[in-house]
Amino acid sequence: MTNYRLCVQYDGARYRGWQRQGKTSADTIQSRLEAVISRLTGEDAEVHGAGRTDAGVHARGQVAHVRLECGWEPEVLAAKMNEYLPEDIRILEVQRAGERFHSRLNATGKVYEYHLLKKGCYDVFVRKYSWQMERDLDTALMRKGAELLTGSHDFRGFCTKASRKKSTVRRLDAIDIRETERDIFLRFEGNGFLYNMVRILVGTLVEIGDGRRAPDSIREIFAAGDRRLAGGTAPAQGLTLLSVRYD
Repeated sequence: MTNYRLCVQYDGARYRGWQRQGKTSADTIQSRLEAVISRLTGEDAEVHGAGRTDAGVHARGQVAHVRLECGWEPEVLAAKMNEYLPEDIRILEVQRAGERFHSRLNATGKVYEYHLLKKGCYDVFVRKYSWQMERDLDTALMRKGAELLTGSHDFRGFCTKASRKKSTVRRLDAIDIRETERDIFLRFEGNGFLYNMVRILVGTLVEIGDGRRAPDSIREIFAAGDRRLAGGTAPAQGLTLLSVRYD
């Protein structure tokens, strides 16, 4: 049995996210990968991803693993998979991993990026990969809000479907806000992210940037732990998982 580590890139626009939705679903990234591997090897493959990206979210460097009996060389497995995968999913690299390697449990951090298009800068070629702004944004105010978000906090107020049984404490190492003439890119680096967390953080920072809320409102959301106090959930299409980190 060989444990393979996969680096996967995908355009999530037409998929219902990473996670398989029952036995008959073929419109998730996980199910597409498993179907191709099973077709190639004849094995009942189960692919585990480092993160369960939402419907419509993209990835440049998702990491996954799969255990197979076939013993194929990693380059052969990658090439064969790319022959049969749709053009919006690509295997960038396959490596042999240690027996105990688990793409999700061994991950120590992730990096996400969100793309905003400024007011008046509509672009048909990136409309599926960005969120078009209808108001002007003050990035200086957004950076003040971002400063309050970094560090270790209980992010219960910035997620949906929070479980009372699992910790909602996460560490945000950095939020970088980069601005061009027409774009604003928000990059989030942290040790882990809750369900919809990045999109809610983006929605909250956008409301700070367009003047609907003050940067200090971040403190109130942390104190209350109430999702209703945070900003709206940003559209999925502007979000991309850039990379997954391992020690």
